Amino acid sequence: MAIEIFKLSVCCIPTFTNRFPFYSSQKGSLFLHRPTSPSQSIQIHQKFNPTPLRIRWSCAAAIENLDETELIIKPAESQRPVREWKKLSSRELGISSLAISGHARTVLRQLKRNGYEVYLVGGCVRDLILKRIPKDFDILTTAELREIIDIFPHSEIVGRRFPICHVHFGDEIVEVSSFNSCRRTYSRKLIPFGRPIDCDEKDNIRWRNCMQRDFTINGLMFDPFARLVYDYMCGLEDIRNAKFHRDNLTIVVSGHRCKLSFLQACHFMRIVFSVLPIKHVTYGAISYTPHLLHNLNVILVLFAARILRAIRIAARLGFRLARETAQSVRDLSISILKLNRERLLREMNYMLAYGSAEASLRLLWRFGLLEILLPHQAAYLVSSGFRRTDKGTNMLLTLFANLDKLLAPDRPCHSSLWVALLAFHHALSIRARDPLVVTAFSLAVNNGGDISEAVEITRRISWPCDKRFRELLEPRNLEKAELMEQVMDLVASVNHALLDMTQQDAVSKAMAKYPQAPHSNLVFIPLGLYSKVCTIFICVAEGKEGGYSAKGGGNIDYDRLASGSLEELRHIFARVVFNTIYPLESCS
Repeated sequence: MAIEIFKLSVCCIPTFTNRFPFYSSQKGSLFLHRPTSPSQSIQIHQKFNPTPLRIRWSCAAAIENLDETELIIKPAESQRPVREWKKLSSRELGISSLAISGHARTVLRQLKRNGYEVYLVGGCVRDLILKRIPKDFDILTTAELREIIDIFPHSEIVGRRFPICHVHFGDEIVEVSSFNSCRRTYSRKLIPFGRPIDCDEKDNIRWRNCMQRDFTINGLMFDPFARLVYDYMCGLEDIRNAKFHRDNLTIVVSGHRCKLSFLQACHFMRIVFSVLPIKHVTYGAISYTPHLLHNLNVILVLFAARILRAIRIAARLGFRLARETAQSVRDLSISILKLNRERLLREMNYMLAYGSAEASLRLLWRFGLLEILLPHQAAYLVSSGFRRTDKGTNMLLTLFANLDKLLAPDRPCHSSLWVALLAFHHALSIRARDPLVVTAFSLAVNNGGDISEAVEITRRISWPCDKRFRELLEPRNLEKAELMEQVMDLVASVNHALLDMTQQDAVSKAMAKYPQAPHSNLVFIPLGLYSKVCTIFICVAEGKEGGYSAKGGGNIDYDRLASGSLEELRHIFARVVFNTIYPLESCS
């Protein structure tokens, strides 16, 4: 039976022959038949090219164990069932309005009072259902963007391609988008897959907007006043499966809910978009033409962004991607270089600054992306024999696990903190140090560069250090002068390691010992961020800063931490390092 995978808006569909996989054209749609052999080639006869083009399927193993039911995305038109749309009570789902931030509630109330419909959309609805604290709250309304500005004077319209409104409340921003701007931005040629014939106009508008979301788990709408959650894409089912059964994330491509692993989606796009003479493609709800495609650039950029988003979501929620997805993401891992450096830094900050850094690093390593994004850290994992699916730990992962304990989606840190931890560990991975040297260094960072005081405190520590890490030497009873000298040597090494991470030549050589690894000279740490990290450590190299007041106690000012306060950054850095060297259980 032919299974319809994606419906593309095309002006020219070639005829596919051969049996693996067999694509046929029928009324402008593409169909896929079950292959008889996982190693067969595809023979394509193009309409305007009489010479057959043969393409070898590069990952047969991914198809060998593929269950037939996994390919069933939607049956032929005559057999297609209408998917049930769900409207569920937020009370039944356990959503409390108290979990919505005060500023988001203010925006919702003001828009509602002015006669507009309002919804919470995207990841915040998913997080509310999962009883997690949302990173932010995205609001969708029937008001025009200009009308939103009239209601909220401290707001602005940002973005050309996808305009939204930023409503400012001091340092906090609430993002508000409009149904109308979304309708103008996206193509109107959405395919009515799964839309009941008798649905009303409001349902139709909501459904069309949900179909623009990247993942079904992000395609939920919550009306906080009607206390209803609208699920047009079976997102709740996917959330429950991922939560209990740890199933694959389901992606939305070409306006369809597709129960595909990344492997299937990657190979489908690589084959179809690279060889077909397509004149017009509808991807999601966005229409593209050949002058925008440029040899898959646009599609790869979109898919690269979704790869990183999927890893971030999986790390944060504890979802597991299917085992076979590793190869597919690895196949397209180099495509993330098509994202600009600002976008890469933003994605990395989402992964490492919001309480899921350890899980993110593990997934980046497992999926072969760490070699491209952070080659120095990837080289460390390779040299330490850390396997892709290793459940163990090491000093790098422990540092970020301890950082995660202090952060949360609504309590992030400034990006300079995780960069500082990466540079610090990179220095230790190059040359192991005495635990007392590392401890004195971290304490000197915290107190603003008073090495003498830091050394005195360090020499009084009697707790056992964590001996699992190869970065830490066997402790010795160092004299004060020698300890101070080695602290100065360590800060020089950390500064050099930071420089290595921001220079293309050094980055490109990080994986030189491993020629089979992908080559990357990517540097996404801008000069401003590099300078900010330098200020964290400069006090140790230059001596105690006059008038500096060290942060004390266990309380954290998260607003100042997120904005980059030196006192907070240094305090958390020292706290993370100290808890890594001296685990709490060893100090009790």
